[in-house]
Amino acid sequence: MTNSASQLGSEFNAFLFAPIGEGRNGMLLSVLSVLARQDIDPWREAAELAGLPRENAIRRLSSLIAAIPDELPASHDAPTVATRLVALLPRSPKFNVSPRMVAAGPGFLANSKGVITMMIFMAVVLAAQAFLANRFESTQTKPPHLSSASVVTSKNPSQNPRP
Repeated sequence: MTNSASQLGSEFNAFLFAPIGEGRNGMLLSVLSVLARQDIDPWREAAELAGLPRENAIRRLSSLIAAIPDELPASHDAPTVATRLVALLPRSPKFNVSPRMVAAGPGFLANSKGVITMMIFMAVVLAAQAFLANRFESTQTKPPHLSSASVVTSKNPSQNPRP
């Protein structure tokens, strides 16, 4: 996780440190702790939410809060809490985020090179595995003492079928 707190400043502190509610273990959960537990950069997510229309930001934050059911009591109302929290976000045109980046998820553009590299690596591994499996299979189907050109015939003519 990058140190995005220093890059974005403290304009999101009221939102990030706002309480969501008391967890089942008695600890107070904040927006920051809930996002961090989901491996989401809290400052980047706050900037993305601030750039969204209010209703979209509420839906997105509500789904992030609802994604931690083991942490919050069953009586917890994620949409109501999300509405309260989104009101704490600063509204400024400088927080506008492209729809493609929001739809793809946090950090999509930063991680696209890593994803492509991982996909290439996986393709090479799968190709090598297929090659080796094919090679192993071809050595197992032919007995080593017979070649593909040899023909086995019986010396007893009565056992050989006539053409």
